[in-house]
Amino acid sequence: MRGFLSALALARAAARTRAELQGTRGRRLSHCAAAPARPSFGIAFDIDGVILRGRSPIGGSPQAIRRLYSDDGGGVPEHKRALELSDLLGVNISPAQVVHGHSPYGDLVKRFEDDLIVAVGKGEPASVMAEYGFRKVLSIDDYSSHFKEIDPLAPFKKWKVGQPDCKDFMSEKMHPPYDVYQERVKGVFVVSDPVDWGRDLQVLCDILSTGGLPGNGKGDQPPLYFSADDLEYQAAFPSERLGMGAFRIALESIFNQVNDVPLKYTSYGKPNPFVFKNAANILEKIVMDMYPNSQPRNEVQDHQFSTIYMIGDNPKVDINGVLKAGPPWSSVLTRTGVFRGNDNDPKFPADLVCI
Repeated sequence: MRGFLSALALARAAARTRAELQGTRGRRLSHCAAAPARPSFGIAFDIDGVILRGRSPIGGSPQAIRRLYSDDGGGVPEHKRALELSDLLGVNISPAQVVHGHSPYGDLVKRFEDDLIVAVGKGEPASVMAEYGFRKVLSIDDYSSHFKEIDPLAPFKKWKVGQPDCKDFMSEKMHPPYDVYQERVKGVFVVSDPVDWGRDLQVLCDILSTGGLPGNGKGDQPPLYFSADDLEYQAAFPSERLGMGAFRIALESIFNQVNDVPLKYTSYGKPNPFVFKNAANILEKIVMDMYPNSQPRNEVQDHQFSTIYMIGDNPKVDINGVLKAGPPWSSVLTRTGVFRGNDNDPKFPADLVCI
């Protein structure tokens, strides 16, 4: 998962790689002749389970990457993620090379620019949305804090003990920047993995079932967006952890049980073909910036690469996404994360399988 693509990582190194990946399904990767001045192929790396396990690089991933490009993990602005990856991998990564699963949210600014929206997830979800240009955004932490008793289990959450309780902090909480009691939430954006599932499931059901005004009667559901849809992903723990897709399933199941109308949502994460189209466009822009005077490989085709290799560890999202996206994408499945089978995955077979 992650990295985005919750994990795709694009390798700007593809623009300078000297050898193109070759082989047949199930075999290891090999190398061939030097690439032309303008590369005919690109490479997309998943982050968690391929490049990183938790916060530790896997094997020789820093040496293999050199220049890294895109990620689904999210929760922080692209420039902060670039600094984090640069430090972890020991390579220089610019913000332009980082693409999160939530990056497509930027395309929705005009629709929600002046509307109150709620951002959900670990890290700094509200800051992420504000940097995209959304003007009225609150994290679910801040939003829920203005509704007394909205989370009946809050007093029993030990991790909240010892949080700041100064006058300025309380003043800010007592006087929300927006009239959350009268102004409807017009959109909900799940930016990264939620931390407090119990509270977030409750608050989101309140927002989504009341038309954006918790505590009121039923109303039309505001739009709901997810930046990833991984059921599981490989973190530092030996076995897979539940991802944003699991949270989406939990929310959908509960919402559909307590409402007469089923939950409606849009997911921008893998295996959505949109993710791969967006990644290809970004990689093509990187190449165009690096080779401004060169001609496209083939002006007749919709894309400028003969092949874009997606290297991932999760057949259900990484490989399935490639199968849905189609050419020029080609899949490479590793055994460094979620997938640990001896042979190819039977349901979502990759073009190549490597150790």
